[in-house]
Amino acid sequence: MRVLAAMSGGVDSAVAAARAVEAGHDVVGVHLALSRMPGTLRTGSRGCCTIEDSRDAWRACDVLGIPYYVWDFSERFKEDVVQDFIDEYAAGRTPNPCMRCNERIKFAALLEKAIALGFDAVCTGHYAKVIEDAHGNRELHRAADWAKDQSYVLGVLTHEQLKHSMFPLADTPSKAEVRAEAERRGLSVANKPDSHDICFIPDGDTAGWLAEKIDMSTGDVVDESGTKVGEHAGANAFTVGQRRGLKLGTPAADGKPRFVLEIRPKENKVVVGPEALLAIDEIKGIKVSWAGLPIAEVATGAEFGCHAQVRAHGDPVPARAWMEAGTDGTAEGLVVRLDTPLRGVAPGQTVVLYQGTRVLGQATIDAARSLQRAEL
Repeated sequence: MRVLAAMSGGVDSAVAAARAVEAGHDVVGVHLALSRMPGTLRTGSRGCCTIEDSRDAWRACDVLGIPYYVWDFSERFKEDVVQDFIDEYAAGRTPNPCMRCNERIKFAALLEKAIALGFDAVCTGHYAKVIEDAHGNRELHRAADWAKDQSYVLGVLTHEQLKHSMFPLADTPSKAEVRAEAERRGLSVANKPDSHDICFIPDGDTAGWLAEKIDMSTGDVVDESGTKVGEHAGANAFTVGQRRGLKLGTPAADGKPRFVLEIRPKENKVVVGPEALLAIDEIKGIKVSWAGLPIAEVATGAEFGCHAQVRAHGDPVPARAWMEAGTDGTAEGLVVRLDTPLRGVAPGQTVVLYQGTRVLGQATIDAARSLQRAEL
C-alpha cells in the first residue's frame, strides 16, 4: 500500500514508520507544523511539534530512506483545537484537546489530504489495534500494552477513518521494546523523552494561559448549599475535581478539604464541597460517534452493557448505556448509567465506551448527575 506516516518527531512514530517500511509498503513521512511560531524548543518532556521535533522526524526519515515533507496545518489547528479549547473553558466546560486534535487534524484534515493524494492509509505511532470482524468490517481495540494503550484518544475515529488507519505498534508488549528497537535501527530518538501536557501550553500553566485569552472577573465561591465561602479571580480557570488553588476564606465545618463540584459561568460562581459529592452515577453525552459500525442496540435504542472511561489513563468502570430518543423519535444523545461511581466528571470531557477490548464509540459529556446532589 501507499502509506503516509505521520511523524511527530518522537520514538513511537519513528518505529511505526520503520515497521511500515519493513512490511513492504511504499511509505512517505510527513510532519505536521501546527504552529507558525515554533521557535521555543521543548522544555524537559513538555510540549511537542517544535523545530526540534521537526528535525528529529527528518533524521528518522533519512535513516529509513523515505521521503520527508512538512505540511502546514497551523491555521486548522488554531481554529479547530486551540480556539475550541478556549471556547469550551469560556463556557465552563473542561475540554480534551488531544481528542479534538485526533478528530479534526490527524484523522480528518491529514487523512483527507492523504487520500486526495492517492495514499491508502495513514500510519501513526499510537498504541491501539484495528481488527477486522468476520465480515471484513474494521473495529478499534485496545493495544497489547494496556499501560500505554491510547485507544481512548482514538475513540473519535469513524468507520470510514478506520478503513484507512494503520497502527504498527498495536501488539508491542512495552514501550521499552519500542525504544530498544529504535536503538537497533539507529534512530536518534531512541531515548527521547515522551511529550506530555497540552502541546500549545508547554509550561503547563493552563490557568495563566487562559487568563490571557478569556475575560476573567472576580466572583463568589459557594458551598453546595449556596453559602459564600470565598472569592475567585475567574471561574473559567477552574475545573471539576480541582482541590488546589481554591483559597477559601471559610474552612469546612468538618475541617476536611473541599473540591470544585461545579462551574457556573453565567453566574460567575464556583461551587465547592466535600470529596464524596464528586461521585457521579449518570452521564449524558452529545456529539456521539461510533468507532466502526455501531452495535445493533444503538439503532433500536436498547440498553447495552459496557465499560465507560472518562480520562485517557483512567480506569474503565462497568456501566449500562443507551441512545436517548428526542421528541421526534430520532436519537438525541447518549445516556451512560455507571455501576461504579466516578469522581470529578466534568462537562466537556469525553466518555469512551468499551466492550471487552473493543472501542464502541464516544460522546462529549454534556451533563453529569450524582444521586447525592442535583444534576449539574
